[in-house]
Amino acid sequence: MKVKDADIIIVPGYTNSGPTHWQSRWEEKLSTARRVEQAEWSKPVREDWTQRVVDAVNAAERPVVLVAHSLGIPTAIHAIPGFKKRVAGGFFVAPPDVSNPAIRPKHLMTFGPYPRDPLPFPSMVIASRNDPYCSFDVAEDIASVWGSLFVDAGESGHINADSGHGPWPEGSMVFAQFLSKLEG
Repeated sequence: MKVKDADIIIVPGYTNSGPTHWQSRWEEKLSTARRVEQAEWSKPVREDWTQRVVDAVNAAERPVVLVAHSLGIPTAIHAIPGFKKRVAGGFFVAPPDVSNPAIRPKHLMTFGPYPRDPLPFPSMVIASRNDPYCSFDVAEDIASVWGSLFVDAGESGHINADSGHGPWPEGSMVFAQFLSKLEG
């Protein structure tokens, strides 16, 4: 699959992805990418956020590829039952541990727990060994139960602009390979 053959739906996490974040850069570069906008980025409500993803997927004209970061991942996963359009794949970067009572802000736990069923589409989970929002073991377990390809990003923090992943060329290459293996 090529970019032009898919609707690439970018699902940012808590507080949105700023202009230097890799998601924002990809949105600018990829001709068919569009961001799911949330009404309230700093006070996420699971049902509201999830419905925005459902609406974006169901409005798609081509097969959908989800590109979610952090809290965007549980948002996209919880939205799956509402999808009426085909999702060709999911590219999930830096999943947070939404079942961890130490997560801050505390209301992010309302996005947990993750469903533990295999995903109905091909997916990839990329996780860091020193992500402050999720232990590597939890991320690996999530990927395993979903049937996702798991990618070890090494010591990369939360894989966002603050951890030095604004341009993130390695991520761009991995995404291109992932996309090339999806069926249109």
